[in-house]
Amino acid sequence: MKTMFRRVLLLCLAAAGTLWAAPLKAGVARIEITPPVGTEMWGFSARQYPSQGTIDPLYARVLVLESGGKRVALVTLDLGRSFGSDSLERLRHKAAHDDQISLLVTAASHTHAGPMISDHYPGNKTPEWELQALDRIAQAVHQAVTQLVEVRIGAGYGITYIGYNRLESRLPDGYQAANHTDQFISSPVDPTVAVLRVDTMDGQPLAILVNYACHPVVFGADTVKYSADFPAAMARTVESAFGGKPLAFFLQGGPGDIDPYYANTRVAEDPDKWRNWTGEKLGTEAVRVAKNIQTAPEPEGSLDYADEKLNFQLRWDPATFYDAYIRTWGPEHATQYFPGNDTVIPTPVSTILINKRIALTTLPGEPFVELQEDWRSRCPVPDSFFVGYANGYYGYIPTIKAAVRGGYGGSSGGTWLEVGAGERILNNAVIQVHRMLGHLSNTPQ
Repeated sequence: MKTMFRRVLLLCLAAAGTLWAAPLKAGVARIEITPPVGTEMWGFSARQYPSQGTIDPLYARVLVLESGGKRVALVTLDLGRSFGSDSLERLRHKAAHDDQISLLVTAASHTHAGPMISDHYPGNKTPEWELQALDRIAQAVHQAVTQLVEVRIGAGYGITYIGYNRLESRLPDGYQAANHTDQFISSPVDPTVAVLRVDTMDGQPLAILVNYACHPVVFGADTVKYSADFPAAMARTVESAFGGKPLAFFLQGGPGDIDPYYANTRVAEDPDKWRNWTGEKLGTEAVRVAKNIQTAPEPEGSLDYADEKLNFQLRWDPATFYDAYIRTWGPEHATQYFPGNDTVIPTPVSTILINKRIALTTLPGEPFVELQEDWRSRCPVPDSFFVGYANGYYGYIPTIKAAVRGGYGGSSGGTWLEVGAGERILNNAVIQVHRMLGHLSNTPQ
C-alpha cells in the first residue's frame, strides 16, 4: 500500500511539474496597413497636402508569446502614434475573444510620414482605412497564434550613434546642430541598441526585435508620400543579413528629445539616401549584436504581465492649454485633436516579464531619453526594454529636470501630463517587476 501511494504521489508531482514548467512559445506575422492615397498625413503641422503616394509600405508586425496559459501579443506599427482607446479596445476585444490573447500591446514607430489616425477624443470618427487596418491586424494576430512553436530567447546590446539631443545640443558658436554636417555626440543621448532574439528550438531566428531611441523624421514636411522612415531600412538590413528568415521588429524607445542627424531632410536633398544611411547604420549594429546572442532551451518558461491605468492630472489649466495648443499646431488641428478639458487623464501602461529575466515597460507617449536610461539602471532583471508610443498617445513625457528646464516637449503645448508622470510610471514598472519576481510580500512581515 505504501509503495502504491508513493507511485501515485510521484505521478501527481510529475504532472504538476509538467503543468508548471510550461515552455515558452512564439509566433510571428506581418500585414500591410498602408492607407489609400489622399489620406491626411500626420507629423508636421507645416505639411500642406494629403498623401500622394508611397515610398515604402507601412506594416503591422505581430509577435505572440505564450506560456503557462497566458498569451501576450506585441504589435508594432509603422505609424506616428498608436491607436486611440476606442480602436485599441476594439482590437483587444477581438484578439481576446478569437485567440485568447491575455494582453495586447500596440507600439508605434513614430514615423512622421504616416497617416493621421483617430483618437479617443470626442467627435472623432474612425476612418475607414483604420477600421480595415484593425481587421487586418486581428487577422495577423490569429495567424501568429496558429503558428506558435516552442522557442528559445536571448538578449544582447550594442552601441551606435545616429542622432542628437535636439534640446541640449549646442555648438560653440551657439547654433544648434541640426544639419547634415554637424554629426557629433551630444548629451543626453542613449546610444544603446537593445536586441531581443527569438529562435526556434533548432536555433533558427524567428524574430529579432531592435529597441532604440530616435525620432523617425528623416523625411520632412514636404514629403507627402507614406514611409516608415529609417526603421524600414533597419528592418531590411536585419532580415537580409539572416537570409530573410526572421521577422525584424523596431521598438521605439524614449526619443522625446532625440532627432536623427539627418532630420527633416527636404525632398530636394535626397531624404531616401539619408533615411537609408540612418537605418542601415542602426541595422548593421543590430545584426552584429543579434549574431552574438546565444539562445538556449529553457523548459521552465514563464510569462507575466501587469496592465494598468495610472491617473495623472492635466499639467495645465484647460483654457491655457487650449490656447497653447492653437499656437503650436493651429486652430484646425486643435479643433480636431485637442485632448479635451478633463483634468484627470487615465494613462495606460503595461509591464511584461519573460522567463523571469527579460522585462519590457511601455509608455503611451513621447518619453524623454533619460527615462529610458533610468529604467535600464533600475530594472531588477538582467535584460530590459523601454517602449514608447504604446497603447495610445498622451503627449510628451519629460523628466522632472527637463520639465524645469522647459523647451519643446518639456513645457509646451504637446506636454499633457503633470510634472513627474514619467518618474511615477517608471516607479510603477519597477515595483511590478519586483512583484512578478516574488520579491514583495502580500502580507506584513
